[in-house]
Amino acid sequence: MRLRVIDFGTVPALRSQAVYHGLAACIGPDSDPVLSLASPATPYVCVGLHQDIAQEVDRAYCAEHGLPIIRREVGGGAVYLDGGQLFTHFIYPRRKAPEFAVNLYPRFIEPVVRTYRDFGVNAVYRPVNDIQVNGRKIGGTGAASIGEATVMVGSFMFDFDTATMAKCLKVPSEKFRDKLRQTLDDYMTTLAKELPAPPARGALLARFLTHCAEVLGVTPEYDRPTAAEDAAIARAETRLADPDWTDVQARKLVALGVKVAANTTLTEAARKAPGGLVRVTLLAQDGRVRDLVLGGDFTCLPPEGIDRIAAALRGVALEPGALAAAAAAAMATGAIELPGVPPEDLAAAILAAVAD
Repeated sequence: MRLRVIDFGTVPALRSQAVYHGLAACIGPDSDPVLSLASPATPYVCVGLHQDIAQEVDRAYCAEHGLPIIRREVGGGAVYLDGGQLFTHFIYPRRKAPEFAVNLYPRFIEPVVRTYRDFGVNAVYRPVNDIQVNGRKIGGTGAASIGEATVMVGSFMFDFDTATMAKCLKVPSEKFRDKLRQTLDDYMTTLAKELPAPPARGALLARFLTHCAEVLGVTPEYDRPTAAEDAAIARAETRLADPDWTDVQARKLVALGVKVAANTTLTEAARKAPGGLVRVTLLAQDGRVRDLVLGGDFTCLPPEGIDRIAAALRGVALEPGALAAAAAAAMATGAIELPGVPPEDLAAAILAAVAD
């Protein structure tokens, strides 16, 4: 099977996200899979599909320092991105990709792991979707369904600015921010940290494509975007820059808040699951879910599945068994995947928001 390799090189910040959104919009059932590559010319903050920016990002700092905030159609957490990373985007027709996320992550992470090892970096896959070197993270990945495509995004970490990352995130105090920066320094690693000198971009890509061929059973061929793909990327840039898209989670919370009435409580909570942080805003009434918004830095396939789960939980008793059973039923009926976030963790997160 042919793998079209489209190397966009260094591009503006917005385009570094728009390229895979636009390419995915052009994928049909019989399309060749695509691997797109890009690095941003200028830094920015990228937030996950289900995150509430007000909870995760220091917007004042970003505005003061000219850092755009771009929401992607892929789950996961908020991250500071700059030219120190080489983004990789696998874009496959759904029927040509592994069916379940549990199979998707290890398959598309393996070529990255092998490439790191070729250059003397002892990388290993760590479920659900991380890559580690001797216990330190050297990159995460994310999966999404966009149009008719299955998308797997990742990066090669040539370098990473942990100090700026710590300044971009929302924290309760400056003391906590100092601790966060130190934690990021301790827990994250890069090619610059692991090697006397990082490999050249071309040498790394040559090894990467060799391993893509071996692991994925494809024939990589360099290509250029078609006119239709260029147009779709331009449309994706417009959509990703739209403030309504950037603040989509905030609009959900506003809609929830206006429903508060007598005998109801509106509360929030967060709970860490193996697959990521789950944030809950709960509108409760008479011991049942009247409404709720679920968000966080997890992955959900399809992306709208998390809202379907929330809708299915309306009217359910605020009891562990009832909530977990309703969430499990919604996930099964809708073929919704939440890697590393089982129904029991969703139930626990919701119950953590129950007012005393």
